[in-house]
Amino acid sequence: MLLLRLEYLCNVYPAPQADQTSADIIFKTMPRGSASRSAASTESVPTETSALIPKPSSTDRTTLDSLSKPTDEPGLLQPWRAWLAEVWLLTKASVPVILAYTLQNSLQTVSVLVVGRLSPEALATAAFSYMFAMSTAWLIGLGGTTALDTLASSSFTGSTNKHDLGVLLQRGIVVLSLFYAVVAVVWGFSEHIFRALGQEDYICVQSARFLQCLIPGGLGYVWFESLKKYLQAQEIYGPGTYVLLITSPLNALLNYLFIHTFNIGLYGAPLATGISYWLSFLLLVAYTVFVRGHECWGGLAPRKALQHLWSFARLALLGVIHVGTEWWAFEIVALAAGRLGTIPLAAQSVIMTADQVINTVPFGLGVAASARVGNLLGAREPEGTRRAAHCAAVLSTVMGAVILAVLMGTRDVFGRIFNDDERVVRLVSEVLPFVALFQIADGLNGSCGGVLRGMGRQWVGALVNLVSYYCGALPGGIYLAFHGWGLAGLWVGQCVALYLVGILEWVIVGLSNWEKEVDRAKDRLEAGGIGEGDQDGDATEV
Repeated sequence: MLLLRLEYLCNVYPAPQADQTSADIIFKTMPRGSASRSAASTESVPTETSALIPKPSSTDRTTLDSLSKPTDEPGLLQPWRAWLAEVWLLTKASVPVILAYTLQNSLQTVSVLVVGRLSPEALATAAFSYMFAMSTAWLIGLGGTTALDTLASSSFTGSTNKHDLGVLLQRGIVVLSLFYAVVAVVWGFSEHIFRALGQEDYICVQSARFLQCLIPGGLGYVWFESLKKYLQAQEIYGPGTYVLLITSPLNALLNYLFIHTFNIGLYGAPLATGISYWLSFLLLVAYTVFVRGHECWGGLAPRKALQHLWSFARLALLGVIHVGTEWWAFEIVALAAGRLGTIPLAAQSVIMTADQVINTVPFGLGVAASARVGNLLGAREPEGTRRAAHCAAVLSTVMGAVILAVLMGTRDVFGRIFNDDERVVRLVSEVLPFVALFQIADGLNGSCGGVLRGMGRQWVGALVNLVSYYCGALPGGIYLAFHGWGLAGLWVGQCVALYLVGILEWVIVGLSNWEKEVDRAKDRLEAGGIGEGDQDGDATEV
């Protein structure tokens, strides 16, 4: 009902025909055509597939500047309506992203469930292996691709050559594939790492082999994420969900066939999951070629793609650290919970499984906010960027409050979804209020972190995470856990850390000088060789 109300409010007044305010940039689009656009060309009627931000050329600058200036003409849209429109836009953009990440997580969750029928040891091996994959390779896909959040979204609206976006995709695939090669080597020698961590012998041997079988498929995961970012930069958010609606059931079938029917056993799981990642990538390629998104692809351009690699790699590495510092903190909590005993470990597994699903909400909103902010910075819209950043923060707190209410309302029965042991259910009920409490902060962390990535300030988010988690909250939580608080102590520490991160990032976003951020976005594109050459220039070299 809230979303329907917002849509109604955003359409209750007719849009004016002349001297529009900056709010109108949300609704009006200009057709994407050749380099010689006429300033007097007729505006297209917006539809669900229309671009939300026009791609400015030199002739558009005056228009964009004039839209940013306030005017007192009667009958214009009120500022509050522009804010509601922005909230509605972000909501529509984030929902398919959230669904896509939920389905993406389900690929390995289903794999673990199918493996669990073999033996407890196989279940433990698969769960541990996917946890290690999440903390290493998947970070490249989810953290490293934030460089595309920054550069590709700004390029889409800020570059005069639409094919620059395709060059950035190729550059991203090259850099992130090199990052993944390092992870693949680590996986190849992971048995020694696991022994150094003090894991049981069967975990060390079987998890190492499990990860080695997953190496080919992991690259498909990274490329799939890169192509999603390429489409999201063009404000195309749905294809990832469409593709995963196909590959998710196929993944379950492949896991069953490989593990049980073909009698491959434990190692059939990484093979089946890897195939599912590659199928997802190939289906997304097909969507891009035959449906939407191919307009910004100018062909293979290896010479251009291999230029300015360091500037891209720097942003990608900082993105990995930004996302990874939070994920690694939660993995440390999981390892600490294992030392508290069997029941706390079981309760921790229940809470972590639920939190991974819940986290797709703020993370998905952050991805949508990142692309939106990048688009607006590229379009030279400082006021629109400021509004989008704060709307994302407000929307995330509302979503967090809803999740908080649901968790608190189900705290006494939540554990029964996963386990029937009364001791586990009771402990989950005791700890869940702390998990519920940080949902608002986690929402701010997701949305404001996404805004920072759209601004190209991954290093700020990484620094805030490092200070908040590792310089107080995480050590404090571990201390409480082993001095009478038990599992609740670990989650108190996480709660404190997330509130520090969320509040600090929102303050940083609020104090940002958006005019300077627009200039910095332009400088980043120029430093990366984006916007050089003619708009009609073809990127194809081979």
